[in-house]
Amino acid sequence: MIVSQPAQQQEPPGVESRMEPRPDHGEESYRGSGRLSGKAVVITGADSGIGKAVAIAFAREGADVLISYLDEHDDAQDTAHWVKQAGRRAVLVPGDLADPAHCRAVVERAVGEFGRIDVLVSNAAVQMTRTSLEEIPDEEWDRTLAVNLSALFHLCKAAVPHMPSGSSIIASSSVNSDMPRPTLLPYAATKAAIANMTASLAQMLAERGIRANSVAPGPIWTPLIPSTMPPEHVEEFGANTPLGRPGQPAEVAPVYVLLAGDEASYVSGARVAVTGGKPVL
Repeated sequence: MIVSQPAQQQEPPGVESRMEPRPDHGEESYRGSGRLSGKAVVITGADSGIGKAVAIAFAREGADVLISYLDEHDDAQDTAHWVKQAGRRAVLVPGDLADPAHCRAVVERAVGEFGRIDVLVSNAAVQMTRTSLEEIPDEEWDRTLAVNLSALFHLCKAAVPHMPSGSSIIASSSVNSDMPRPTLLPYAATKAAIANMTASLAQMLAERGIRANSVAPGPIWTPLIPSTMPPEHVEEFGANTPLGRPGQPAEVAPVYVLLAGDEASYVSGARVAVTGGKPVL
């Protein structure tokens, strides 16, 4: 397990191949038991980080996976490799989720490939560290809301008509949703809104038999970190948690498996914290 990591920096959105050390997505450790057998899944931001770990876990649990990502083709191909190695279908769909039309295209592709959507994981996100309000460009504010929050709306609106009773929507919130880091103001605002929106969806979609939950990760070692934080912040990333280290993507994925599976048939409207000991209220 990682206890600390050297200072490092990349250009956004970052790639895992340049991270030191490389994140653990469960490639060598996750063991499936058929909990998602035959399910059709859409995961955004599935090229790396939490999305990649979730894709690997879902595939090993028996699900076919549509891998939505921006343009990190090498990372996405590696995710697809692990999905296929598990004997499941991997569908790669690059493109920008800031565009509502692309959100709809992702859903259309999934329905065309799988015939339905059993699980929608809205996980893609952008962030940037800024030390003052004046330093945040208007376009950065708009893009953060578009990718992190509006995409969830557009994906859900397009996907719900193709989701049978028993389906699951899982959105990635954050510990920043109620303990916002001021240097991540736009990101933190979207993560709070995601938790709120998911709770609304749980109530709105209950009559259709569709569950909606969110996961609130703490500091997880993904390409988002070295590509959006100063090197000195990267070096100390995760050290302020009670467990004293950042989490690995592989340590978050099992929560998504639980929420996606039929065993969680009465779990809806929840926000599950995976924070290394920091409570999320």
